[in-house]
Amino acid sequence: MFAILRKEFNAFLSSPVAYVVLGVFLVATGLFVWVFPESSVLDYGYADLQTLFNIAPWIFLFLIPAITMRTFAEEKKAGTIELLLTRPLTDGQILGANFWLVCCWRC
Repeated sequence: MFAILRKEFNAFLSSPVAYVVLGVFLVATGLFVWVFPESSVLDYGYADLQTLFNIAPWIFLFLIPAITMRTFAEEKKAGTIELLLTRPLTDGQILGANFWLVCCWRC
């Protein structure tokens, strides 16, 4: 499982998609935390990161599955999905390695 994680992590960071996703996350979070008046930190009168912690999981709700789906699509396009599926790993372990890649990358 860690070999799959390492391979996916290296492939993810070597592509521009990782930096696009990072940019989308930062722009979306910045808009919600600083610009939109319903959730702007500037309107509260004191520094509070509660808005960030309320908004970030909703943004990740859309970004993490998109990245995970992309990694499986890349495996299929490269023809290595057959090799991955014939390994002595369960489907949950393969999915967990890809999902863990995305969750750990964002930390």
